[in-house]
Amino acid sequence: MNQIRRFLVGGAVAGSLLTGGAIGATIAGPLAASAATTTNVATTAASPSAGSGTFVPNETAAHEAGESAAREAQENAGQVPTVP
Repeated sequence: MNQIRRFLVGGAVAGSLLTGGAIGATIAGPLAASAATTTNVATTAASPSAGSGTFVPNETAAHEAGESAAREAQENAGQVPTVP
């Protein structure tokens, strides 16, 4: 009886491994295929990125309408604003 139970448990484990592998390959297969075929496109930034070390103020009309005079003065001085 103990040997039969061991074969049944082993068969259940093997079956679940095979089923899980098939489901995983079905789900992850298209993801791996699309990752392998992506192309690298060089992009140029329209404005300096945040990592460039220079502060670039937001000068859009919607932003300017809601900011204080102190914040605008800091932006005009080239400083990162510390006031709301």
